[in-house]
Formats: sequence, C-alpha cells, structure tokens
Amino acid sequence: MAQKALILGIGNVLWADEGFGVRCVEHVAATLAYGPEVTVLDGGTQGLYLLPFLEEADVMVVFDAVDYGLEPGTMKIVEGEEVPAFMGAKKMSLHQTGFQDVIATAQLMGYCPGELVLIGCQPVELEDYGGSLRPEVTARIPEAVAIARGWLAARGFVAAEGSTETPDLADASLRMDAYEAGRPTEDEACRSGDARFFPQSGRG
Repeated sequence: MAQKALILGIGNVLWADEGFGVRCVEHVAATLAYGPEVTVLDGGTQGLYLLPFLEEADVMVVFDAVDYGLEPGTMKIVEGEEVPAFMGAKKMSLHQTGFQDVIATAQLMGYCPGELVLIGCQPVELEDYGGSLRPEVTARIPEAVAIARGWLAARGFVAAEGSTETPDLADASLRMDAYEAGRPTEDEACRSGDARFFPQSGRG
C-alpha cells in the first residue's frame, strides 16, 4: 500500500501568533504541488476530531506556535517521541492540550503516524484578540515550509512548484491575505477597550 503523509497546521488565527501553524499550511497549499498521497489540513483547534486524519497517515508534519522559552520568532524542530512532550511542556492555550491528547489517543489505539515532526515558532504576542501575526513570526513561514518540504522529500513525498488543491483549509475569507486586507483600524474594532471607561485627565 502506498504511503500517505499529513501536513497539519494547528492554532487559532484570532489570537495573533497563535495562527502561525494555520498560516503555514495555507502557504504550503499556495506554493507547493503535492499528489493525492499528501493531505494538507488546517486543523485549527479541532482536537480529537483530527484522529481520523492521523489514522490515515504514515508520516506527519505539524506546524504550530510553541512556547519554547526562546527569543521571539525563533524556530525549533522536534521529532518523534519528543513531539508530545514539547507540546505539553508549557501550554499556551487549550488547543495544545487538545492536540497532545490527540497524539496520546492515536498512540494508544495503535494508529499514530510512524514518523512525525513538529515545526514550531516561538510567538511574539498572543494576548491580542483579532490581531495579526507579528512580523518576526510571519517572516518564518517560508522557512518553516521549506523545512517541511525537505523533511517530506527525504521520505519520498516530493513537491513541485505550484499549488495543492485541498478542501481542508479554512474559508477563503479567513485566509491570510483576505483576513489582513479586511482588517479594521483599532478604533473601528475597539480592540483597545471602551473609551467610556478610561480615566479622563483633567477631572476634579
């Protein structure tokens, strides 16, 4: 039986650098042409709903924002049995707890991919609801995708330049270009809070 690969991005695009993994798989789909043996998936924060995808895969690449305690924007690559430990060492959000459980459950049931790699980026900012990826993290996306491409090629999954059609990405309106192009100003979005509750200078 032919081998299958899963390229998975997890995270939440609504929380600034939490969206790193999702934006990476979007970049894969937009720039690399893989055959039907490779699934490119925006896993978002779906947790155990991702189990069927792991069951089908022999090898897996995971992109995520991970707090390694390093300089913001730093990338770190972790493989094999170390992946769940790194994802659980310092959780940034519930999605990491959920994905750690996904891997543990897949291992328990005997269908976790035989090889996996986590391509993680140290976030700059997470506490910014509706915010963008920070420039230091955005700049790492092509590098992260290139690492994944090389890792998969070494295992027989070779990509050409082009694009991969996949139904497993977020709605087009949430993808990076459209999401950023439609961004309101901070005043319009009221992201800094309600001015009616700010202290007013000059009041006695």
